[in-house]
Amino acid sequence: MERTLALDCLQKVGQQATLLGWVQTIRSHGKIGFIDLRDRSGFIQIFVTGEMLQGITPESVVKITGQINKRPEKLINPNIPTGEIELSAQKVELVSPSQTSPFPLEGEGYDIGEETRLEYRYLDLRRNRLTSNIRQRHKIISFLRNWLTDDEFIEIETPILTKATPEGARDFLVPSRMHSGNFYALPQSPQQYKQLLMVAGFERYFQIARCFRDEDTRKDRQLEFTQLDMELSFVEQEDVMALNEKLLISLVEKLCPEKKIQEIPFPRISYKEAMQKYGTDRPDIRTDKKDPNLLAFCWVTDFPFFEKADSGGWTFTHNPFSAAKPEHQEWLERGENIDQILTTQYDVVLNGFEIGGGSIRNHKAEDLEKVFEIMGFSKEDISKNFGHMLKAFSFGTPPHGGIAWGLDRLVAILCHETTIREVIAFPASSTGVTAVMNAPTPAEPEQLDELGLTLKPKKSS
Repeated sequence: MERTLALDCLQKVGQQATLLGWVQTIRSHGKIGFIDLRDRSGFIQIFVTGEMLQGITPESVVKITGQINKRPEKLINPNIPTGEIELSAQKVELVSPSQTSPFPLEGEGYDIGEETRLEYRYLDLRRNRLTSNIRQRHKIISFLRNWLTDDEFIEIETPILTKATPEGARDFLVPSRMHSGNFYALPQSPQQYKQLLMVAGFERYFQIARCFRDEDTRKDRQLEFTQLDMELSFVEQEDVMALNEKLLISLVEKLCPEKKIQEIPFPRISYKEAMQKYGTDRPDIRTDKKDPNLLAFCWVTDFPFFEKADSGGWTFTHNPFSAAKPEHQEWLERGENIDQILTTQYDVVLNGFEIGGGSIRNHKAEDLEKVFEIMGFSKEDISKNFGHMLKAFSFGTPPHGGIAWGLDRLVAILCHETTIREVIAFPASSTGVTAVMNAPTPAEPEQLDELGLTLKPKKSS
């Protein structure tokens, strides 16, 4: 289909063109009128006669043919790139009419109820703010992919259907039809697979990874979310932190030149200092919190490895696969001074939000096994849940470490949004209901029979 985009009309003044897009607004003045036509490149004003507007409604899809002309000097609109031109329509074809939108698409849309916005998310995404957010998200992900590829990383996809293991949050379970009574789990992160890739010898891995955690939603967390996940072999803590700091700085300088990073290199703050000075391990260290373009990154390090669990035993604070700091390795091996063992965990924080976290990992089977023993796991439980990791670590495992960024959070901050739902195309609601399709929904009896499942009332908590 022959077509000219709105922005390309700037190079075709005096020529004929055919445009396809959505009717942004209609201004009728009797025998003449104007349409603001929107396509993926932007907007252009269309001059029409009154009869051409018959049946045309805002947000309808139209095909318009005509001549591109310069606007009269007094009618130039300096606020849009095509403000010096317009198309004088010779033919207007209604391709697909639109009903009246359930809410206005002009403006920011923050005042519209979440339930309505998500029900009609495909309309809400036409809003300029959201269109811009989704485009910026694409640019950020493309930049990260290219930067890491140029730095000899390999992008590798890991399974979505995997094994349920105790990693801190509730798993989403998927019943197996072929293995009746057994379940897959959706990955909380690619943690174990990326470590297995280090065993495989890939050395520098990354992935734009989908992750799933069955936990309460909040403004910076969804049931499903996206990480920039990476892992590197033959590195120490400083190597991973330096690489990620360089990547973050490059990202901001390239895609957000209007923003200013408060301090380079990023400040380092110990967990103990952060809690004493700021009362949180996600400190907001901006010197001017009213400046929307100020980015205050910092690293938080020296986290406790273990903390007391509700059961009275020990649990990990971040990740059971982390290594202890070298000076505390003997304590770990002996199971001594557990409350004093610090881990190699490092979090990168931006304007009071944790946007990434990682660590150097245990690469020896006996060290990983000791972590689970401290947490009270029996030999049988360790073998059942993590035997595959222990086996893999017996085949020449390189020292390795990595990090995972919360991409949704990072994009939200860079787009001046206060919730990650504003930078996800089809997010779930605050109650976990999916946009447009309104899941979860009941399964059909035939589906349950095929899976060998019987539902019973949920016990009250």
